[in-house]
Amino acid sequence: MAERLFVLNGPNLDMLGRREPHVYGRVTLAEIEKRCRALAAELRFDLFFGQSNHEGQLVDWLHRAFDEDAAVLINPAGLSTRSVAVLDALKMIGQPVVEVHLTNVFARDPVYHSDLVTARAADGFVAGLGATGYELGMRGVRALRDGGPP
Repeated sequence: MAERLFVLNGPNLDMLGRREPHVYGRVTLAEIEKRCRALAAELRFDLFFGQSNHEGQLVDWLHRAFDEDAAVLINPAGLSTRSVAVLDALKMIGQPVVEVHLTNVFARDPVYHSDLVTARAADGFVAGLGATGYELGMRGVRALRDGGPP
């Protein structure tokens, strides 16, 4: 039986491919979802994929992930530096949590890396590898679910 994995995406990620393509690339969130779904089958994950521009919706999905004993791959986007609510919800998750960012947040303006609040609840962190970071993060979740480091 496939294990549950929630792939959650925060504010403005619905604009990928159109928003600042020189920073975030031209890959759309729909393309990332397609790639994640293909890899989920290979890695034996039952995938929930969601995006919201609303913090509360992400928290609600994290509560659902908790109830379903699911692992979480999250790109909290702009919420990563300020959302204690998302941090608290992530801390409840009993399965692996991996945070992913399309850009190398540490090479950007200080506002993007001065205080990565949500990363405190993550077992792993992938940044700066574009859409490929999602796939690497999923492989990391699988390795952690299987009992070892990625």
